[in-house]
Amino acid sequence: MTPRDLSRRGFLATTGASAAIASTSALGAASSANTNGRLRVGFIGVGGRCQTHVDSAIKLQTGPGTVECVAICDVFGRYLDETGGKIESKTGKAPTRTGDYRDIISDPTIDAVVIATPDHWHATQTIAALKAGKHVYCEKPMTHTVQEALDVYQAWKESGKVMQVGVQSTSLPVWNKLNDDICAGKLGKVMQYQTEMFRNSSMGQWRYYQLTKDMNPSNVDWDTFVGHEQGLAPKQPFDRARFAQWRCYWDFGSGMYTDLFVHRTTSMLKATGLRWPGRVVGGGGIFLELDGREAPDVATVIADFPEGVQGLVTATMCSSNVPIQQAIRGHNGSAVLGTGEDFSGYDFVAERPQVTLDSSIKSERVEVGKVGDTSFAHFENFVGAIKDDKPEQVNCSPELGAAAMVVVKLGAMSYREGKAYHFNRDSMTYGDADASWANHWEEMSARGDKAPHVPGWHAGEKGSKMVPEDYQKLAGPWKDGVDPAKA
Repeated sequence: MTPRDLSRRGFLATTGASAAIASTSALGAASSANTNGRLRVGFIGVGGRCQTHVDSAIKLQTGPGTVECVAICDVFGRYLDETGGKIESKTGKAPTRTGDYRDIISDPTIDAVVIATPDHWHATQTIAALKAGKHVYCEKPMTHTVQEALDVYQAWKESGKVMQVGVQSTSLPVWNKLNDDICAGKLGKVMQYQTEMFRNSSMGQWRYYQLTKDMNPSNVDWDTFVGHEQGLAPKQPFDRARFAQWRCYWDFGSGMYTDLFVHRTTSMLKATGLRWPGRVVGGGGIFLELDGREAPDVATVIADFPEGVQGLVTATMCSSNVPIQQAIRGHNGSAVLGTGEDFSGYDFVAERPQVTLDSSIKSERVEVGKVGDTSFAHFENFVGAIKDDKPEQVNCSPELGAAAMVVVKLGAMSYREGKAYHFNRDSMTYGDADASWANHWEEMSARGDKAPHVPGWHAGEKGSKMVPEDYQKLAGPWKDGVDPAKA
């Protein structure tokens, strides 16, 4: 049997799922109409990360009964068997199994899909699901490329459906509180954020995903995984490492840029209210993990925003005990979050009163509250937005997901291509950088323009106005030999 034969009927029979549905019509026939008020969910890509979403859905199915796990799809037989068995044992109902995601998307009785496939499949499956009238929960990163991110964002806007991007930490209330405080002027003019993701291991990042003998062309629909017929990646021979540890390879992922940086960047964009960058550059290299991987083990992305804010995300996968602090810096003070992502609040660190000219600004701890399980909270938020028919209610919207992808992926492209990139938010296009970015700020300075602020700012000039010394009046060109002090 050839790899292509493994999709649909051939794949299902080979993996022991011959009793499952192997065509769109059969899948629809096996599902009852949604008459019980439950959200009927299908899962596309049920490997490691998806198990958390399956667990959340099971919890909602066996608890309040708001969800029903009705279908699962994967190219690997063992994943189908294990996930199908878990759902049946926990809920008493076996989900339909298929090797073709189109079976789930085209089934009119399925209300929502959870997409947790490798990155390079996200856009294709998400857009198809939205066009089919389904709500979508798509794991981060939202897409594999910048253009795909913009395409998904547009498809979502046209769909009217609920879509949640799987950056679970955005369900922490600290980001909304920070955004409120920033817009109210607590930090003064915000100029920079910094964030991190430091890890270490003895085997190399993502190599801890085990390779097993049953990962072979008889059990894996390799052609579908690669997606070469859809133009998603080049045709290539089967490789267990590329299947199970795909984040190491550019065809399928972008290493730490899209697996880790997107987490931190999304949170910072939510806190500051920033979205589309103006200029992005990235650097790094494979400095230690020289094990056949393609993505770097050290990387940094710097994004400059038109609102006059610089964003920094940096990390190494080979040293973890001395990370930088996550922080947002303003002229009057900074919000310091420390490291990690389980934040119950932030520390406000005030600048000196000699600088702020306001002795009432004091350092303090700002408590917001904890979330015990961000993955469940994020999934529950998705379900709640569907129930309330409010797409804007999700904690990580496609707009936020697309903006974060633009930042991190342009950074990855910069690293690989040796270029800096400009992004034009008016035309939603990007291209090679030039001198215009620096020229813009120099021209603003020459004119003495007011400092720009983050979206939603409503604090006037609080913390954003310089107070020059009297001697600064002596500055300026001597025109026709006349001292500017006498002009």
